[in-house]
Amino acid sequence: MQREIDVIANNGFSAANISTKPVTTQLDDVELLDAYSQAVVSVAESVSPSVVNIEVHNRTNSNAETNARRRGGGERDNRGSGSGFVFTPDGFILTNSHVVHNAAKIEATLADGRRLNAVMVGDDPETDLAVIRINGANLVPAQLGDSQTIRPGQLVVAIGNPYGFQCTVTAGVVSALGRSLRSRSGRLIDDIIQTDAALNPGNSGGPLVNSLGKVIGVNTAMILPAQGICFAIAVNTAKYVAGQLIKEGRVRRSHIGVAGQNVPLPRRVVRFHQLPIETGILVVSIEPGSPAQKSQMLEGDMIVGCAGQPVAGIDDLHRLLTEERVG
Repeated sequence: MQREIDVIANNGFSAANISTKPVTTQLDDVELLDAYSQAVVSVAESVSPSVVNIEVHNRTNSNAETNARRRGGGERDNRGSGSGFVFTPDGFILTNSHVVHNAAKIEATLADGRRLNAVMVGDDPETDLAVIRINGANLVPAQLGDSQTIRPGQLVVAIGNPYGFQCTVTAGVVSALGRSLRSRSGRLIDDIIQTDAALNPGNSGGPLVNSLGKVIGVNTAMILPAQGICFAIAVNTAKYVAGQLIKEGRVRRSHIGVAGQNVPLPRRVVRFHQLPIETGILVVSIEPGSPAQKSQMLEGDMIVGCAGQPVAGIDDLHRLLTEERVG
């Protein structure tokens, strides 16, 4: 509260008003930090019961390992680990494809310590997402949010099991939206969320959560040795892919059956056809019996558009084919 005090000057004729202000304290800052801490604690307490530690055994995707066995080296019990989270009451778990791809055995350890065998439901390397399933009682599913509602700067919490440390919590903000990340299959994953919430090996597949405790992303990657540049797959992408994996075991995508390479277009071709692009895809080969062959596409043709949209390269074509309905 501000008060005014009337003071008579020492000459007896003039007066002045002196304003007093309250003593400043750091109370507001303390309250703000406490509110931030309480928000993170609340999110961690509500979501951690849904987070699982995933351990995989006997990966079978290494030719080197196969050759070693043929030479008499015996079977190697290779192990890998990551994170995931239960998102349905009947035990479906979302995680990253690179965590469980080609695993012969999968085990999930719940937050309450239960260790359960998991089965592969479906795996989509194109988006680095996978769904596994456990059979257990009293499972706590995480709530899935809407990644379209998030904004740069808002609070996010990442929960996972880096280096096997169960239910590790880190907090940060949404750094940027709409990033693209190349999957291990070579395709681009769109609508990637960038965050500075710290991720480490083992965090992959864990949830990125907003202040309401709703999952907005699936943690997937970090840039090393940089600090504070981490990425999550948007939950709207994850919901679509998970639905397809549960229904069919895979994600069906349109396919035209060509191999090609990005090349610059001749200037005269760009001018003659009034193209909005300066690069396209040179068709190198065509699969027999494919839609491309049936449409009489030939090797040496240039692909410059698809579904009414310009195609400047292979990534554009993949993106448009992913959006196009099969059939």
